[in-house]
Amino acid sequence: MTGRRDREWPRPDNCRIITIANQKGGVGKTTSSVNLAASLAMHGAQVLVVDLDPQGNASTALGVDHHAEVPSIYDVLIEDMSFADIVVPAPEIPNLYCAPATLNLAGAEIELVSKVARESRLRRALEAYDTDKFDYVLIDCPPSLGLLTVNALVGGDELLIPIQCEYYALEGLGQLIRTVDLVKAHLNQQLKVSTILLTMYDARTRLAAQVAEDVRNHFGDVVLNTVIPRSVRVSEAPSYGQSVMTYDPGSSGALAYSEAASEMAHAGAVQ
Repeated sequence: MTGRRDREWPRPDNCRIITIANQKGGVGKTTSSVNLAASLAMHGAQVLVVDLDPQGNASTALGVDHHAEVPSIYDVLIEDMSFADIVVPAPEIPNLYCAPATLNLAGAEIELVSKVARESRLRRALEAYDTDKFDYVLIDCPPSLGLLTVNALVGGDELLIPIQCEYYALEGLGQLIRTVDLVKAHLNQQLKVSTILLTMYDARTRLAAQVAEDVRNHFGDVVLNTVIPRSVRVSEAPSYGQSVMTYDPGSSGALAYSEAASEMAHAGAVQ
């Protein structure tokens, strides 16, 4: 693992802004955001995680302070604060940065309604910020299709959808794809579904293999070859303020996220 960690992966010509969304809860959005970001940073990329979930779980997993008084993404969206005033380095991993979320964000859905250009406030803030110093910006979304997620879809160029390998996996995806199509038609023509990541894969069950096959048949080449297994280590890591990449680098979950991030990095270099 150490040898692989030291090896740099290809870096994209321009900053890739990737929104990680699925309105279903518990599919691994935050876990994937944090661990993919950590893997990319460990292999030489400059990475920013934008925590757009009021629960602030990505901020927690990166060891970043996010109590109510901390300048956060809420201040960017509602108070027009600059990204430069809120972005902080993640203490555990060089090259990795975070725009934290606080509980204030819970009220942002309502406060955004009356704002001018409410769907594109995140994009404007990112455009005003020097994102060129990053190779990747990963935007972690809340489990809903409200204004925060719409801001993330307008703000990103790519969409990564985590899909858990369980019975109701594809339920609700149609609604997400319809929302994506609306955003493309009216607000962000660049947006494309670039990556599907299969999570919570249990190799012991036929159901997991069936769901994986269905997803691959439906979405084709954008589905990563790597699947993320169910892993206790992945679940434990955030409670220690860490990604699984630093908490237990040799675990099956860490190795899988490293492989998935490698696929993303090399696919981006080919595009």
